[in-house]
Amino acid sequence: MAKLKVLCARSMHKVVERLSADFARATGHEADIVFGTVGALQARIDAGETADVFVLSAPGIARLEQAGALVPGTRSDVARTSVGVAVREGTTAPDISTPDAFKAALVAARAIAFSDAAVGGSAGVHLARLFDQMGLSDMIKAKGLPQQNGGEVASRVAEGNADIGMTLIAEIVPIKGARVIGPLPAPLGNDAVYCAAVPVGSAAVEAARAFIAALTRPDTRQLWEAAGFELPG
Repeated sequence: MAKLKVLCARSMHKVVERLSADFARATGHEADIVFGTVGALQARIDAGETADVFVLSAPGIARLEQAGALVPGTRSDVARTSVGVAVREGTTAPDISTPDAFKAALVAARAIAFSDAAVGGSAGVHLARLFDQMGLSDMIKAKGLPQQNGGEVASRVAEGNADIGMTLIAEIVPIKGARVIGPLPAPLGNDAVYCAAVPVGSAAVEAARAFIAALTRPDTRQLWEAAGFELPG
């Protein structure tokens, strides 16, 4: 039986750990999974690290595919989530239905938690760009609480240390006390689509293909959706 090395985007860890355990019981193949931000994983790959399965952002997988670093025909869309807005459970949600309303909610907030762009995650990078485009960079410097991961963003909201939190919805959902009030309003939103593929050099291509298939079985839809994701199709 194969022991697969998997490099996987961190926001998916709850679901992927669960499905990996199911996969091991069903097939006997084990998966050693390394979770990290998309930016951190891409840096490791660029430095020469390889694995049997990559689960990264769609642009990251496309770049590897164009470079000829993936086994042809193994790329598969896995799941999609969005940057969302969280408030503390039991509090009144601000209006975020339009860009102007969203901006007003940020201006009115006492403190704002968000994923730190310096970590390299897709949500943090998008939010840093968005704050600049909205002319809010100075305000964010004054009352922003940048966090190392999405779970920490949601925790600051749940604790009451931040009035509003912004990160991937899938990273908010597991944190008790934080409530998703919606994605960023159009056209400010940013969907994060994750894809999986087998890199060239894997010694267990068929087992790796089976692992990818296990992530996207139709009967996994409810599990993904409960975790704040959508399946393709």
